[in-house]
Amino acid sequence: MSKKQWYEKLFENYARKYDREPYTQGTAGECDFIEREINFDKSLKILDVGCGTGRHSIELARRGYSVTGIDLSESMLQRAREKAREQKARVNFIQADARALPFESEFDLAIMLCEGGFSLMETDEMNFDILKSVTRALKPGSKFIFTALNGLFPLFHSVKEFLETNKGENRADFGGHAFDLMTFRDHSRLTLEDDDGRPIELEANERYYVPSEITWLLKSLGYAKVEIFGARLGAYSREDRLTTEDFEMLVIAQK
Repeated sequence: MSKKQWYEKLFENYARKYDREPYTQGTAGECDFIEREINFDKSLKILDVGCGTGRHSIELARRGYSVTGIDLSESMLQRAREKAREQKARVNFIQADARALPFESEFDLAIMLCEGGFSLMETDEMNFDILKSVTRALKPGSKFIFTALNGLFPLFHSVKEFLETNKGENRADFGGHAFDLMTFRDHSRLTLEDDDGRPIELEANERYYVPSEITWLLKSLGYAKVEIFGARLGAYSREDRLTTEDFEMLVIAQK
């Protein structure tokens, strides 16, 4: 059996604390934006990649959309199914690897928010595999909306200071930060507590992307139009030009 990666270890028992993290609190506003992007068309089938505890999937299902949520972590999916039952939302949650999705030309929209696995993979090839796999799952003419870590941010700011300032109630500690200018990867030691209060220590490794990279990757996969904006928590907007102040970028690609 292959060694578990840091993101797999993190999400083994972290679902409830994940739902209380500051960066998970903008669901309603983010879904408002998604609805506007698809003109409120309830007939469309939506794929939520790296759905986690299902916050976007459930909210969109409650609004009347047909949603399939996939995630690598069965623990996160268990929490997602529990929340869906509580909120009487019908979502098809499936345990799957985003690099090898079992779909072909099935969906009208794919979303992959709060990284959704993208940027977390240990190699650029694996991240690209996610983009390829999602693209394969989409019908011609479909949209792909996702967020990615903004590579312009660490050129002007300290990632460590940003994360320390915006950490959640579990008081995760970030240490040993090293940003590699040759690979645009941020390496750090992450210390936090799981849902049972047990300490977890992880060697995190995340990939930041600059806009031109994302555009080139998506154009190489056949997307006709790629637009990139700043990603403001709970308030995605086409009015927000991407700047060095944005920790994440919002990508809207049209096949």
